[in-house]
Amino acid sequence: MAKIFVVKNSGFCFGVKRAIRMAFYAVKNNQRKVFTLGPLIHNPQVVEDLEKKGVNVVEDLKEIDRGCLIIRSHGVHPRILESAKKRRLKIIDATCPFVKKAQNNARLLFDQGYQVIVVGEANHPEVKSIVGYAKDKALVLNNTKNHLNLKRFKKIGVIAQTTLNFDLFKQAIDKLVESTKEIKIYNTMCNATSLMQEKTAKLAGKVDLMIVVGGHNSANTTRLAKLCRGIGTKTYHVETSRGLKRSWFKDVKRIGITAGTSTPPWIIQGVVKKIKSLEKIYTPQSSG
Repeated sequence: MAKIFVVKNSGFCFGVKRAIRMAFYAVKNNQRKVFTLGPLIHNPQVVEDLEKKGVNVVEDLKEIDRGCLIIRSHGVHPRILESAKKRRLKIIDATCPFVKKAQNNARLLFDQGYQVIVVGEANHPEVKSIVGYAKDKALVLNNTKNHLNLKRFKKIGVIAQTTLNFDLFKQAIDKLVESTKEIKIYNTMCNATSLMQEKTAKLAGKVDLMIVVGGHNSANTTRLAKLCRGIGTKTYHVETSRGLKRSWFKDVKRIGITAGTSTPPWIIQGVVKKIKSLEKIYTPQSSG
């Protein structure tokens, strides 16, 4: 009989729960229209649900004449904040506290004369916001194969994208140490993300198949899928139960399920329910 093992506490992290709670509060307690600049979190289903409840997603501040602007969990460039204030928008800052810490550290390092290096994905909104707090002078290292000419900098200050894999951060640090005489490191990775990666890796080594649940546009979710595949476990990344295929589960005895920090519990539960219905032989259990 095949069994399902769900990573304990997978899904919404503190920062995401906080952002969603603030968004619902804004809709309920503001008579003005409520907007977010870009999706509040990287989960299409949650964003769609919020939009139905009155949280409108825009891609440019010029689309807002008046109203309430929620700063999404990834944070924004400080220039955008200043622009929103000039437009007299009511601002609700739902930036994740871990991202806020990374932003503040970037500003501190820059003010102290360090060349700021952000280890992460250059096009990710969180990284763009962090770079902004270093006056747009920060360099982004997205893998250890990057050829940044860092030897011209006497002092380097390093920050991690909050959802970065710890091993990638360590590899980047090993490379950067060789490039400068002085280095200052801030480990700004999110505790919840690191713990979820650790639990996921542990489970992936014990099962025949891993299902990773979450938005395809979610960096931490796609990293979980990459992590599982790197361990050698057959892995599929789905946004919802609709993405599951019966053929995946043929002759599989142990199934692991994990989810990104922007994945709501009801989507994870839906995936478990759908897997059970495919063969009607699965017994859900928890792991980690």
